[in-house]
Amino acid sequence: MATITECRGALDRLSDNLARADGDVRGAAALDRTLSCHVTDLDTTFTGRLADGRIRVDATVQGPPPAKAQIRLAMTGDDLVAMVDGRLNFAKAWASGRVRLEAGFRDLLRLRSLL
Repeated sequence: MATITECRGALDRLSDNLARADGDVRGAAALDRTLSCHVTDLDTTFTGRLADGRIRVDATVQGPPPAKAQIRLAMTGDDLVAMVDGRLNFAKAWASGRVRLEAGFRDLLRLRSLL
């Protein structure tokens, strides 16, 4: 089982990957939205913002997200690490219910290029 530190590291690597992206991925990551990532098996939530093509984690809280972020993710720590490392396909994990992504309709349309 992935640790909180490994999950935080995965989010930092994802942020770096988004910052280096170009084309459609860069456009999708250019949103300015609040973000939460609930790691279900650790019952821990990372909260922050997706802005300027990067993910900024502002807080780590115990339990589910304390407030409703504009973009909400939920998954196990192992799935988070596997996705960022390229061992788990996000679209397949989302379609199978292993990963939950909730956002407004327009944001989902923009984020689809990240899938």
